[in-house]
Amino acid sequence: MTVPKNLGLFAITWPLFIESSLQVFMRTSDTFIVSHVSDEAVAAVGVSNQLIIFLFLLLQVVSTGSAIVISQHIGANKSRDVKKFAAGAISLNFVFGFLISICIVCFSKQLLQPFGLEPNTLDQARIFLTIVGSALFIQAINLTIAAITQVHGYTRYTMTVSLGINLVNLTGSIVSIFGPFGLPKLGIPGVALSAVFSQLLGLVIYSILLSKVVRLNLSFSDFYKARFADLKKILTIGIPTAGSQLVYAISQLMTTYFITQLGAEMLSTRIYTQNIMTFIMVLAISLGRGTQIIIGRLVGAGKKEEAYKQLFRSLFLSLLLSIAAVTMTFLFRKQLIGMFTDNVEIITLGAFLLTFGFLLEPVRCLNIVIGEALRAAGDARFILIIGACAIMGLCVPLTYWIGVHMGYGLVGMWGVFIMDEGLRGIILLFRWRSRAWEKKVLVNSEEMA
Repeated sequence: MTVPKNLGLFAITWPLFIESSLQVFMRTSDTFIVSHVSDEAVAAVGVSNQLIIFLFLLLQVVSTGSAIVISQHIGANKSRDVKKFAAGAISLNFVFGFLISICIVCFSKQLLQPFGLEPNTLDQARIFLTIVGSALFIQAINLTIAAITQVHGYTRYTMTVSLGINLVNLTGSIVSIFGPFGLPKLGIPGVALSAVFSQLLGLVIYSILLSKVVRLNLSFSDFYKARFADLKKILTIGIPTAGSQLVYAISQLMTTYFITQLGAEMLSTRIYTQNIMTFIMVLAISLGRGTQIIIGRLVGAGKKEEAYKQLFRSLFLSLLLSIAAVTMTFLFRKQLIGMFTDNVEIITLGAFLLTFGFLLEPVRCLNIVIGEALRAAGDARFILIIGACAIMGLCVPLTYWIGVHMGYGLVGMWGVFIMDEGLRGIILLFRWRSRAWEKKVLVNSEEMA
């Protein structure tokens, strides 16, 4: 096993930013390409992707937990434990992903029915969900290996793999929709198949990466010899972390359902706007992930004061970059929405919603960056409790009340989103400043080698 030394925030973060951007681009490119079919096709793919993202978050129970545990053990110089944690994480996530894939194939119609889609849209969504969902177990393995590779500091390698996967997926989607050079137009099934093929190719490359670059040579026996105590430590972090993300994902699914009651045009507006705003979120997400890797090592090494200060450096940079990105989006807001549709009402409303980014993105930075820092220190349960109370107890009911019942639509919903992100962000900031997280570190100083 090899671990690069002297890792800085920028060195870790810029490949993560590009990788995350590429992942967002893959989803957005599918939306853009499918928009050439119809707005109904966009709704079908958009709703299916909401479910896939929701189920994909379940797989982050293991990958996130293993990344944090491994990071702290690297910081504590307990390198011999890293191999067993890696093998156990890959095995557990494979089994978990396989079970989820089976559920999607067997219950795709039931999963989509609550969204109230038109029969034709429902059929298209079911085809897309079944094909992509059947291969989620492949993504489960990829997700885990990528997390293990990144926490070792090799973020540039995972960035390169992500680039290749996205190029393959994009090429397949273009061929499926436009049928260049006389090739058959496969439509939405072709877009789904290209996504599956790209993930399969990624699995091959990630496996080589784990062996040749990270030099974690795992044998077949390593995968089924994982001890319960090791898996429990991974799940101690992974379950609350994924639980927090699941709460958020559930709220997004419920919001999507509320918006379907406003009409297909409003749903398409939300999907287009969300795709654009996600690119802004990538900045905070990347800095959060980079901060998580660094703080995980620092607290594992017992350098808690240095970890405390690192969070504020990361947060300051994240706020600056997010505001700059929002400004650029604001300047070209109509052109950006116009890339997806020529519907004037959708363009006008979508452009107006993008201006809310000046309020939404800064407070979202607080949640993402501070949240990742707290998780890296082992304080994942607190984030879950706050998220569940604020999102499900306040945000979701208000979203329906203001957006649907009171008739303020997407504009009212966006106002609720800002309030929710701001409230949770301030609470997490006070939690970090309280330094209660110092008691949650997984590797005790007396255990360090």
